[in-house]
Amino acid sequence: MIQRQDQNGVAVLRIEHGKANAIDTDLFDALNDHLDALETSDIEAVVLTGSGSNFSAGVDLFQVIEGGADYLRSFLPALSNGVKRLFALPKPIVAAVNGHAIAGGCVLAAACDYRVMTSGKGKIGVTELLVGVPFPAAAMEVLRFHLPSPVAQELIYSGRLVSSSEAVDIGWVERLAAPDRVVEEAVAQARRWGRLSSSAFAITKHQLRHEALDRIEQYESHLDDEILGIWSEPATLDGIRAFMEATVGKTAGPKESA
Repeated sequence: MIQRQDQNGVAVLRIEHGKANAIDTDLFDALNDHLDALETSDIEAVVLTGSGSNFSAGVDLFQVIEGGADYLRSFLPALSNGVKRLFALPKPIVAAVNGHAIAGGCVLAAACDYRVMTSGKGKIGVTELLVGVPFPAAAMEVLRFHLPSPVAQELIYSGRLVSSSEAVDIGWVERLAAPDRVVEEAVAQARRWGRLSSSAFAITKHQLRHEALDRIEQYESHLDDEILGIWSEPATLDGIRAFMEATVGKTAGPKESA
């Protein structure tokens, strides 16, 4: 599900979870296990990447449709905790965006410290409002931290997916690399920051992100229950079914997401 390979002080975590590297509870459980191990290890920095043509195409909506409210009661907290863990990891973490990074996949990339994206055909963006669901507090605050407010608002409201070149122009990602060099260049960036004083880096990262983390704690205490309720409503699930019919032509099948 998530494979780890260490490269001279940098741990490369590769998502291998179906065709779309879809996000579900099991994926976040695996990610948290890796982050627990890495946080207390001698590893200096981390790279997060995907497999195939996807970094991650987002939440596995098939599981949402099939599991409904019961599944969402475990999944949405797992999503929030996983995003917070990535965002607050005291070590440098670089996203090697090897392909499409859509919806929750885009949020995972935004939670990292730096993003190198393939110069190939990958698209990036957040489509949650097109699906008809709101962002959990952690995901929204990560996006707010990552992008200037007017840019974030336009991209969130429109659900627009952008090419890799436009992603650099608007700030979704910091740089591009040839498809066969994305991970290599992400590792090089992670290694540069990993050679800094680990204690100085950790406290500096906390200083930069603590306001966003404080807002997550504040908002999730009274918003995430409401957000769970909206995701779980029969009308929302019907909307997700309609979205899946319109985009992939089915509402059941192998792991795919949007």
